[in-house]
Amino acid sequence: QVQLVQSGGGLVQPGGSLRLSCAASGFSWNSVTIGWFRQAPGKRREGIFCIGSDDGRRYGAESLKGRFTMSRDIPRNTVYLQMNSLKPEDTAVYYCATDFDAVSGCDEGLFGIWGQGTQVTVVS
Repeated sequence: QVQLVQSGGGLVQPGGSLRLSCAASGFSWNSVTIGWFRQAPGKRREGIFCIGSDDGRRYGAESLKGRFTMSRDIPRNTVYLQMNSLKPEDTAVYYCATDFDAVSGCDEGLFGIWGQGTQVTVVS
């Protein structure tokens, strides 16, 4: 069964860090696109960090490049989103996603398989 299961998230103070995990089952993270998205209250879901499956390029929010990084643990079949120097405006539900078709971009419409989402709240 193809599935993405997320963990991590929670409550953190401004300036703090969190690491989100996204464990895959039914396929390998080694050969598909990886996407991280977030949706803040009252806003549309935005792509924050995506790796294209055919070109390996990074797509997503340029403004987050210095604070958010992504890594992959192939043996554990898990990808991570490391978030540093968190700000209140980073408060959102965060999602990981993938698709088995070739993807080059960070538009949510390109991704068909989604994790359940995890809440990140940044507050003093």
